[in-house]
Amino acid sequence: MALLTLPLNLQAQEQKQDTTLTRTVVVEQEYNPDIMDAAKVNVLPHIERPAITKKAVEYNETSIPASQIPPASMQSYTIPEKQGKDKAGYARLGYGMYNNLDVHANYLFILSDRDKLNLTFNMDGRNGDLDMGEGTEDWKSRYYRTQARVDYLHNFRTLDLNVAGNFGLHNFNLQPGMVAGKQKFTSGDIHLGVKSTDKDLPVQYKAETNLMFYGRQNGFSYDRSVPLKDMHETLIRTKADVWGDISEKSGIGLGLGMDNFFYDGLAYGTNNNSQNYTELELAPHYLFHHNGWDIRLGMRMNVLLGIRNGDLLLDRLLPAPDVKIQYTFADSYQIYAQATADRQTNDFRRLEQINPYANLPYVTSSTYEWVNAALGFKASPTDGLWLHVYGGLQSLVNDMYAAENYNASSNHRSGWPVGFYHDDIFNGYAGLDLTYSYRDIVTFSGKGIFHHWEDQASQAHLYLKPTFELYLNLDVRPTEALTVSVGHEFVSREGESSWKAESVNNLYASAAYKLFDGVSVYVQADNLLNKHYLVYYGCPAQSIRFLGGVSFRF
Repeated sequence: MALLTLPLNLQAQEQKQDTTLTRTVVVEQEYNPDIMDAAKVNVLPHIERPAITKKAVEYNETSIPASQIPPASMQSYTIPEKQGKDKAGYARLGYGMYNNLDVHANYLFILSDRDKLNLTFNMDGRNGDLDMGEGTEDWKSRYYRTQARVDYLHNFRTLDLNVAGNFGLHNFNLQPGMVAGKQKFTSGDIHLGVKSTDKDLPVQYKAETNLMFYGRQNGFSYDRSVPLKDMHETLIRTKADVWGDISEKSGIGLGLGMDNFFYDGLAYGTNNNSQNYTELELAPHYLFHHNGWDIRLGMRMNVLLGIRNGDLLLDRLLPAPDVKIQYTFADSYQIYAQATADRQTNDFRRLEQINPYANLPYVTSSTYEWVNAALGFKASPTDGLWLHVYGGLQSLVNDMYAAENYNASSNHRSGWPVGFYHDDIFNGYAGLDLTYSYRDIVTFSGKGIFHHWEDQASQAHLYLKPTFELYLNLDVRPTEALTVSVGHEFVSREGESSWKAESVNNLYASAAYKLFDGVSVYVQADNLLNKHYLVYYGCPAQSIRFLGGVSFRF
């Protein structure tokens, strides 16, 4: 600005002062340069705004008298969220050929958040002819089982209390020509158990005691002239397990068991072997789990105390292994090795499972699985697919079986054609289990096991032992209401020539259809190939048969 005023000042000094006749005018032109390429400036095209057509609003002008002044506005309606609950009751009633009966009922009472009461009733059985083979008259066999159970559970702050009671009644007839024409088993037990639920406790525990009764209407007798009397068994069974962690990766535990047996009415006549005895079991173990490893190191010890024929009985078995090592990798693959042991009490309940038509003159001790050594591999390579491959060796002490009963002194059939026996035996096995499920629409399961039994065992012992077992089952659910199942059970028997029993060959099918919510109908078919094979020693399976019924959920 100083530089611009300098020439103006100089000029003002040089110019003469204006007069009225002479005026000096200084014109300064404004700088206005030309803008190059002004024509290249982009111009946006003209956009027409959308036109919105307004519609006339129609209002409901119907007058409604107000129930209150001022009138209340309508509140928004919301449904409270509730978790779905399963129906507490279930009942099933079915009837079929050979007077087959299928009755089941169950109801769960939720008394409170801490109290539950469950009631169960079951009844099944048959009454029809059984094919006893060529040249033998058919046996009009009847066998009905009735069972009822009451189970109560209460949740305390740190433990659960469970009280239960069971009652059973089994009525059936025996083969023609036997001393007793019919038989009846009566059973009952009372259960009391506790279990810790507080995970913060340093030591966890569970314990139970059971008072069990069992009665057989007709006892055993070598002499046909001696009247048969009732046989009674009273069993007090006590179990307890205590365990706790010694670190984040390991823990220790101890299992205890005691069975007290009391008998009445065993072996009348010249062989009076009635006895009472007690079995004790001790099972300490150590647990380790870390980085996919699950290891159990333990052992089992059993002691038998009792009096037989007036002498004190003390039989102590050497410690048996209780070891299992398992490793999980890739989240869905497992390999394991084990050497375990177990005990199966041969009380009256288990003898009925082995063969209800057999009888015994004396009580035998439990069956001990001395060792069950096995290697296995489990895998789930894809969703819905699961398989298990395994093999091992099993050693059994006092393995129970039923066979034809003879009087050794006179070599003639006694009053009861089937009796119980026991012997030691070895079993080598290898198997494969497979399950596949596709979207809960198709489910397939299969199981195959090969057995190799000790050659030194008696033919009677091997008579019903399996050499190969195959179980196949397919469930198809084409619609939500319909479920169809078909399966096959095949078991080849051990034994040779005349001592070889016929193989189990059972093709079965079933279907269930949901008529309404909680109401379904079902139908079952067994032995569709109409094969002849033994279910128990001396008792064949029924011929082809059908059964249908209705089931309810409420």
